[in-house]
Amino acid sequence: MKSLLLKRIVLLISICYITDAISQQDPHYTQYMLNTMSVNPAYVGSKGHTVITALGRTQWVGFEGAPDTQNLSYDTSIGYSRLGIGINLVNDKLGPSHETYLDGNVSYTVQTGDEGNLAFGLKLGGRLLNVDWSLGRSRDNDQIFDPANNIVNKFLPTVGAGIYYHEPQWYIGLSVPNFLRQEHYDATNTVEETAVERLHYFLIAGYVFDLNENIKFKPAALAKLVFGAPLSIDVSANFLFNEKFRVGAAWRWDDSVAVLAGFQASDSLHIGYAFDLTTSNYNVANSGTHEVLLRYEIFKQARMKSPRFF
Repeated sequence: MKSLLLKRIVLLISICYITDAISQQDPHYTQYMLNTMSVNPAYVGSKGHTVITALGRTQWVGFEGAPDTQNLSYDTSIGYSRLGIGINLVNDKLGPSHETYLDGNVSYTVQTGDEGNLAFGLKLGGRLLNVDWSLGRSRDNDQIFDPANNIVNKFLPTVGAGIYYHEPQWYIGLSVPNFLRQEHYDATNTVEETAVERLHYFLIAGYVFDLNENIKFKPAALAKLVFGAPLSIDVSANFLFNEKFRVGAAWRWDDSVAVLAGFQASDSLHIGYAFDLTTSNYNVANSGTHEVLLRYEIFKQARMKSPRFF
């Protein structure tokens, strides 16, 4: 009975997650401030060297069919041309749905003043959507949805854009990951819903305070606006000690709180971890969310004495 109840809950959340009811369709990350290309294509190449980032997120541990996401990205600058390119690969599962994203990103940066840089970014790519409604059957073979309506490798193109401004101590950016409004489901299926992708607007900002020669403090924020859905706001604060150890906390409005930690294992390798504790009604059915991040940087020359904290 408990298994059937959990399956029904997961299926309901899955449908709401990708239909007009909620429309918060894109995966989100607690360590977005270390995986910025996934939010804004104009960020690519902004570090001036090659960055490879791998992130794994297991959400709502103990909740069967909960979101499970992996993200692998690569971005680099191209010589002195002020161009940046990046590739982003995402594997995202939620209940009966499974989506694979592959996007290419390109940016062009214009220098403004002595220290300012304004970048314009474009994202082109696509997704493969699969939905297996047979996952809605309980052990008693109670058919919740008809597997005859399964979706197999439905291609959904992606066209997005963003702008990103940064100086040595702060940054701000605005982006729309996908301008295309497409239906995920046919209105004729038994779900009797048509999931239409809506425009997502992402606003990011952050500032780095040098508290002393050994401690940096970086507050950051991300706001996601989807018309027809509640405003999503993430606020975080990280401390960097001796350019080696990072600790912090984050809060997502009406959803969760999180602790963050990171370790600069070498000049190139950074290891990050975040643990989210749900504060919404779903906290009765799960024991939190784990997120692990690995970031490897390939420098074109000797590393700067004081690297940028974003």
